[in-house]
Amino acid sequence: MQIMTKVTKQKSIEETLWASANKLRGAVEPSEYKHVVFGLIFLKFASDKYEERREELIKEGKEKFIEMVEFYTMKNVFYLKEESRWNFIVKNSKQTDVAIKIDTALHTIEKNNPSLKGALPDNYFSRLNLDVTKLAALIDVVNNINTLEDKGHDIIGRVYEYFLRKFAIAEGKGKGEFYTPKSVVNLITEMIEPYKGVIYDPACGSGGMFVQSIKFIENHHGNKKEVSIYGQEYTPTTYKLAKMNLAIRGISANFGAVPADTFARDQHQDLKADFIMANPPFNQKDWRAENELVNDPRWAGYDVPPVSNANYGWILNMASKLSQNGVAGFLLANGALSGGGEEYKIRRKLIENDLVEARHNGTFGVLKVRFSS
Repeated sequence: MQIMTKVTKQKSIEETLWASANKLRGAVEPSEYKHVVFGLIFLKFASDKYEERREELIKEGKEKFIEMVEFYTMKNVFYLKEESRWNFIVKNSKQTDVAIKIDTALHTIEKNNPSLKGALPDNYFSRLNLDVTKLAALIDVVNNINTLEDKGHDIIGRVYEYFLRKFAIAEGKGKGEFYTPKSVVNLITEMIEPYKGVIYDPACGSGGMFVQSIKFIENHHGNKKEVSIYGQEYTPTTYKLAKMNLAIRGISANFGAVPADTFARDQHQDLKADFIMANPPFNQKDWRAENELVNDPRWAGYDVPPVSNANYGWILNMASKLSQNGVAGFLLANGALSGGGEEYKIRRKLIENDLVEARHNGTFGVLKVRFSS
């Protein structure tokens, strides 16, 4: 006689959040509601960190300092006014003006914490006219996440990465530029080993390369204070995602004053990086006008990359940014290894200059290049 048992798989935090967020579908496109989800996750995480620090100050007998911003920022914690705290949002989650209260909370946090300038969603909740019941349900789900429960497993980071992957799939391949698969990022990180120095990504998307770099340092018992992070991102919404992604983990970074095209408006013209990690757009066409950037110093000594394809524009941009012993690991389409014309001449010159350390003919094209000029 066989006894049949029913096994019920318990949903993970990520799956529960995704199911709740999906209820926003219909009136809200995925490209919009990711900002709703990330905005709420950020508020919960920032509030948990704030409350933790507040309790520390009280236990240390420093009650008179609990409303002083400096005593939070010194521990890399964002100071929150009452209207920006998560418990205030939860208390008002069933009110018809909860969307306005969330927008106000995010705006106030950004205003009081300069490092978040340009990072948080701006009036998304009010503008989207979200169903109050569905929004309240999503707030309830987020409220059940203890973001500080297991620092070693980075719960909030895990949720963030899960959602980036799901949004990339939901929005389609053409709109998923903000996310590079974690396995690929891990591979690049392990190859170039960014222990300390300046790290740069000229097409940083949501900042996944930087997050993995910091994890690499921590896993190898290094000191994350010994790295400086620089990035650039063209799409305004993805620029915000990158700033929020790093802020939520307490990682400082310089993404430039504004989102901008790396070629047309380089935010880090004089930068010399020890490590470059990148997954730039593949085979980007019409990335410059025929007579634009012809004498750009980034391709000095090489042919000008063709207008029809930016692959070698990205390569030469990275080459120009590397320090004397810098290393770059990046992805490009397979065609970057076989193109003719100017691409062939640039590729040949790179090899003649002994700049190429390793390459791969598989799915990911060029994976590692060392520039020692």
